[in-house]
Amino acid sequence: MALKVPFPRRTSTHRAAAGAHNLTWLREYELLGGKDDTQRYVRWNVPDLTARYEDLCLATDLFSFYFLFDDQFDGALGVRPREVARACEPLIAIAHGDYAAAKESPYTACFADVWRRSSERMSSRWRARAAYNWEWYFAAHPNEALGRSAARVPDRDSYLMLRRGTGGMETVLDMLECFADEVPAEAFHSPQLRLMRQLASDVPTFSNDVHSLDKEAPHGDVNNLVMVLQQQRQCGRDEACAAVLAEAQWMIDQYSRLATEIPELCTRLGLGSHQRRAVERYADGLASWLSGYLDWESLTERYHPIERTPEPPGGEGAGVGCAARDTRAPE
Repeated sequence: MALKVPFPRRTSTHRAAAGAHNLTWLREYELLGGKDDTQRYVRWNVPDLTARYEDLCLATDLFSFYFLFDDQFDGALGVRPREVARACEPLIAIAHGDYAAAKESPYTACFADVWRRSSERMSSRWRARAAYNWEWYFAAHPNEALGRSAARVPDRDSYLMLRRGTGGMETVLDMLECFADEVPAEAFHSPQLRLMRQLASDVPTFSNDVHSLDKEAPHGDVNNLVMVLQQQRQCGRDEACAAVLAEAQWMIDQYSRLATEIPELCTRLGLGSHQRRAVERYADGLASWLSGYLDWESLTERYHPIERTPEPPGGEGAGVGCAARDTRAPE
């Protein structure tokens, strides 16, 4: 079942330049190994995923961090919750402004750079919200490791609570404001925009659970909605996959309905022209993110089951706790 997305497909003509910058950036922060790992990473086609963003270099660096940071837990480290927690603690500190551990590892170094570049022009209100979402993302990983070590498929509510953390989608959607204008608080917290944000977060997560199942199952990942539905409904894999995608399609349709309410919402809130434009651009950015992610996911080689995650020099887990050479802490 292919999801039907009624939103315009947009892309940037600067993808090649962003891709070249990203490879240089990853090598600077020692997150890519040799030639084979670099070629494998290139086939993930991360610049195509980010080609809907205005600051293409920052967006590409952000997503490469997500992927390489997350994939270090695919091996033995991913079933050791305490070690995962220790790996995530300095990253949480950086999100809250403590850069003392910025040179502790390649992961802390490159996250410090991404966080500095994304937050330096934003308000204290945005930084507080984004820091909380980053904390949620990082703190969810040791809890995901608990699930792997227990090898027990969670119930749906537990799945959603944890998956919304490890998916990191809230941090992705925060970035949309970095590339436009911040959304006024009264509109950001309206039922319409909060629901649209949740839908724009959940659709990629649900779709990803279907696409990544073959890659993740051998690693003992149980926090996957397909597995949850198989257990809940006592059904086969194909039926569960179809049910997940059907729910994702329903959410896309709900997003389209809510989007039609945005002009009236702005009018009823009495927003000025600048504020109204910020809200409309944000809603448009959410839709562009949805369509762009689903396009990219259908073509990337990242979720092929034979894929081996590119490793930093030193092998599995080398990025956790190893000193990063020639890295720069933010001012």
